Amino acid sequence: MFNFKAILHIIGILLILNGFFMASILPISWYTNSTDFNALLFSSGISINFGMVIWWLTRKVKKELSKRDGYIIVTLGWLVMGASGSLPFLLSGSIDSMTSAFFETMSGYTTTGASIIENIESLPTGIMLWRSTTQWIGGMGIIVLTVAILPLLGVGGMELFAAESPGPASTKIHSKITDTAKRLWVIYVFITAIEVIFLKFAGMSWLDALNHSFTTISTGGFSTRNASIAAFNSPLIEYIITGFMMIGGINFTIIYFLCKLSFKKAIENEEFRVYLGIIFSFVLLICFTLIMTMDKFTEEAFRLSIFQVTSIVTTTGFATSNYAAWTPFAYMLIVFLMFVGGSAGSTAGGVKVARHLIILKNAYAEFKRLLHPRGIIPVRINNQTVDSKNVYNVLAFFFIYLLTFILGALVISAFGYDIVTSAGASIACLGNIGPGFGGVDPSHSFAFFSDGVQVFLSFLMLLGRLELFTVLILMTPAFWNNV
Repeated sequence: MFNFKAILHIIGILLILNGFFMASILPISWYTNSTDFNALLFSSGISINFGMVIWWLTRKVKKELSKRDGYIIVTLGWLVMGASGSLPFLLSGSIDSMTSAFFETMSGYTTTGASIIENIESLPTGIMLWRSTTQWIGGMGIIVLTVAILPLLGVGGMELFAAESPGPASTKIHSKITDTAKRLWVIYVFITAIEVIFLKFAGMSWLDALNHSFTTISTGGFSTRNASIAAFNSPLIEYIITGFMMIGGINFTIIYFLCKLSFKKAIENEEFRVYLGIIFSFVLLICFTLIMTMDKFTEEAFRLSIFQVTSIVTTTGFATSNYAAWTPFAYMLIVFLMFVGGSAGSTAGGVKVARHLIILKNAYAEFKRLLHPRGIIPVRINNQTVDSKNVYNVLAFFFIYLLTFILGALVISAFGYDIVTSAGASIACLGNIGPGFGGVDPSHSFAFFSDGVQVFLSFLMLLGRLELFTVLILMTPAFWNNV
């Protein structure tokens, strides 16, 4: 049986938290005389009061949660938060369509970075900061936040954490799930604060530094400028953001080890080494191509290459150049990277490096099994055997991911859009990347899509952020059977 009252109780808590996040922007809106103060105030009040009513009515319910309850809470939580987070856009008049406001908000919470706003610089200060804040919240995960600051969830905490972070890496940095979530958030806040300081001293205003720090460490990619990071025309800013994007794409357990100066543990991690190897290999390939074919100076070619490669691998989506204008070879390398993703246990989206590593190692092991049919040849990661169940899970995930990408492109094309744009939008949203290819490359927004396509793309964002199974399992009859 499902504990629906406990589910509603936690949804109420999420709405209250979302309202307080909105309220935290009010001082900045007031200080800058922004026109969105009332919109943020009313949105915050609606979210908090509605959440309080739900919380109060369900306050005495038993809070034991099953794994199935966790899946419902996570999926429903993101949808409710998306609806709640849309209010500031609508009430301020920044976005006049509920569908578009939901798309923009879902793009924020899922850290996708796809936007329907064509003139970002016209947004009021508070709305612009709220837009970035949705990505910062979504980066670590609303549910992890709840577990971190509300130990009253008790035994339900593990179910929420597992459903929110369903990737192949399950390592915790503390035996208690609440302590794990708290430490993750301490690291997250600390890194964000460091980036704010770095960007400020690199020449950004405090507001620009805060906005871009929120959307960098969360690997979200929302910018305060129409031309994204290219608008600042600063190599130093580009290098700083590149570094922090790279950090955002690293497993947070590895970041924890690095913070404790346990460099050996970090270096010994196989996924970490492959992650860095992919970035720098593709940087060298694209850098060489730009130097040879586009007459770029060495430093400029390197800077463009490392920024764009890191942005795509970590699924951040910032841009300093329109890679669609590069040579076909360099462009195809970028498109290939859209199917890679960051590390498992990071804020990045995509397939994840750990899954690719398991797939490749299993393929190599399969060749060995053909030569030695009686041999026991396991798949090993970090000198540990990967359980066959996990290998099958990864293979199933990869198959469903590719199938979802293809079906997504077909659905979008059914609305009359060309197949290149349809495929670009499908992988951009499913992979939580932001920019794609075709009509959704870095020089275009998603504003030209119809309401129906925006709703569908919002669904793809949610699928990608919760890594398919968490959402798709709700669509199976077996999930709803009382077993």
